[in-house]
Amino acid sequence: MRPVQSNPVTARLADIAAQAGVSEATVSRVLNGKQGVAATTRQSVLAALDVLGYERPVRLRRRSEGLVGLITPELENPIFPALAQVIGQALTRQGYTPVLATQTPGGSTEDELTELLVDRGVAGIIFVSGLHADTSADTQRYEQLRAQGVPFVLVDGFSPKVRAPFISPDDRAAMRLAVTHLVSLGHTRIGLALGPLRFVPVQRKIEGFVAAMHDQLGLDPATTERELVRHSLYTLEGGQAAATSLIESGATAVVCASDMMALGAIRAARRLGLEVPDDVSVVGFDDSPLIAFTDPPLTTVRKPVPAMGQAAVRTLLEEVGGTPAPHSEFVFMPELVVRGSTASSPGVKLPGRT
Repeated sequence: MRPVQSNPVTARLADIAAQAGVSEATVSRVLNGKQGVAATTRQSVLAALDVLGYERPVRLRRRSEGLVGLITPELENPIFPALAQVIGQALTRQGYTPVLATQTPGGSTEDELTELLVDRGVAGIIFVSGLHADTSADTQRYEQLRAQGVPFVLVDGFSPKVRAPFISPDDRAAMRLAVTHLVSLGHTRIGLALGPLRFVPVQRKIEGFVAAMHDQLGLDPATTERELVRHSLYTLEGGQAAATSLIESGATAVVCASDMMALGAIRAARRLGLEVPDDVSVVGFDDSPLIAFTDPPLTTVRKPVPAMGQAAVRTLLEEVGGTPAPHSEFVFMPELVVRGSTASSPGVKLPGRT
């Protein structure tokens, strides 16, 4: 097997020409990006490079290898691997190869991963829960990417400053579903545990929660946000901290912005000597894989991951194919999945229940 050469231009033109069945002059024109070479001939030369083990020049890689980048946050939250799997399968079915780039604490930043993928000549990039969801982040990076001619789609989070298609769940509707369910069980003191306020999905969940508490219970929006909303981290420990504060302030139910936070809320209740759902009800968000098998099985608002992932791929490939999607947001409706972590509020007897 021949070793990969770091600079294919210095490769023996005769070898490449013989493999491709063309002249050395034609090989030289292709390698140097010159015009006047038929598309089929150009593809024959590039295929010869691949067969002989030479790297293609960077300028010849873009959109020729069918690579699509997928940038996600850390994969500890199981909803991100689930979304990556849907996107990866959809890309593979369309003949593209997904390239997963994951941000980790202390690791590569979104900008560094983007640059890495662009250097690899990806046909486009799908960003999941990236800086586009952070209202404090500079969105100029996305304009620079567009200027480079790289199509991209943004999942989870919206910015009016970025000219690109967005794919989102309806976070406000998710909170309405959770609050309506808990109120139907007799709960009137319902808390909300979520991440930092600067993120768009967090802001939207608060809006939906506050509106639902007003519509369902007549509570003052400002009072609700001040007394019944806690910001923390999107982790089990973050959920535990936020839920502890809410339960100690009298909440009989806690809605969480992720399933991981909800597992932390269940642990918080138990450490306070309470039972879930007898003393405290807990609702998650995402419906992550295996969450139905927790103890107790978690009531959660299911994020429409399959529909969102497929829409992200379809929208990106339309852009790659030369028909750009409008600067708009495609919003997908979530679904309440009732399991064993919610029950009647303590001391409340509902009709038909003992």
